[in-house]
Amino acid sequence: MTKCNFCGNKNVELRQTDYIYQHKGHYMLFENVPCEECTYCGERYYEANTLKKIEKEFFEVLNRKKVPSRKIEMPVEVFSM
Repeated sequence: MTKCNFCGNKNVELRQTDYIYQHKGHYMLFENVPCEECTYCGERYYEANTLKKIEKEFFEVLNRKKVPSRKIEMPVEVFSM
């Protein structure tokens, strides 16, 4: 990528990040996902093959065809003003 499509900054770096996939009230955290991240605004870009693999693994775990690496418990709070 030559520049950020969001802010136009030309400094985009290859990084690994966490990605949360969500579908119909089910969530799965993926760690160490490769992406390109804008050093100015933080916008992240993922390759199509990466997102397809995430979706495939999500549905394998959801349908119990695969066991996740580990499970975590996460507190939930409803936001109110």
